[in-house]
Order: sequence, then C-alpha cells, then structure tokens
Amino acid sequence: MSEDEAESDAAGGSEAEAEDGATVRDAISAPDAQGKPRRVTRRFPLFTRDTARPEGGGRAASGDAPAPARQWPILTVLSAVALGLLLTALDVFRVGTILIGAALLAGAVMRWMLPSVGMLAVRSRFTDMLTYSVLGVAIVVLALMAQPNPWLVIPFLDDTLHFTVR
Repeated sequence: MSEDEAESDAAGGSEAEAEDGATVRDAISAPDAQGKPRRVTRRFPLFTRDTARPEGGGRAASGDAPAPARQWPILTVLSAVALGLLLTALDVFRVGTILIGAALLAGAVMRWMLPSVGMLAVRSRFTDMLTYSVLGVAIVVLALMAQPNPWLVIPFLDDTLHFTVR
C-alpha cells in the first residue's frame, strides 16, 4: 500500500479511478449515467446547481393523468382568484375581494390537509400555510372594512386613526 493510499484510508475516504484516469479520493457512490464514479461528500457544493423540491411539491394526481388534473390545487385557487378579480372589475368590489381572500385561505387549507399539492407548494409546508393564511385573512378583513358602509367596524381603529391624523 502506498503512502497516499494509507493516508486516504486513514482519513476514512476511498480511492477510485475513473475511466478517464482521474482519481477521486472521497466517498464513491454508484456510477453516473456515463459510467464514471460519482463523488459523494457531506460538504456543501461551492456552487448550487439545483434546488430541492418543497415538501408536498409532488404531483397532486398520478403521472398518467392529464396536466390540469395533476395540478388541480393551484388551478382551483387561481380560478377562484380570477373569478374574484372579474367580480371586482364588474363593480362588485366587496364580494370579489372576499372571494380572493377566501381562495388564499382555501390554498392554506389544501396545503395543510393534502400530502401533495403540486405547484401550490412553494416553500416548506409551514411557510406556505402561514403566508396563504396571513394574506387571506388580511384581504378578507380589509374587504369587510372597506368604505362606504363597512360590514365590519372596529371602533378602536377609527379612534387610532383620528388620534394620529390630528
């Protein structure tokens, strides 16, 4: 055994030679598609080449289903938001914006309940649920408080506004 091989074995690594003659001194895994040994290390790469799919980011339906069926959760939320925007454009402002907020809340519920939601999954499950919920509640509450004739009146907000403006 040469001195380099002894050093490599002492460090816990193994030494393998690729087809092109390059020597790999880290842990070796199964060969890649070209048949060369892959280098497997626990160190983070210097340059990130890919991102991990978020938890639950797989298809919402089986792979042999048509594309719209595989992404039904995001299509449901986007359809409800589009309907809310249409209602808002048709001068049914309060109902349209409540529908938009409800669509985001439905997205949060789907993200919580379903194991795979397709493209509705953006980050971790907790982050997605928190983001969809906060935005949905904020939009619904603001729609309920919109002037004229608000459906929801919070007295201390009116007093706070008058106190800060005066």
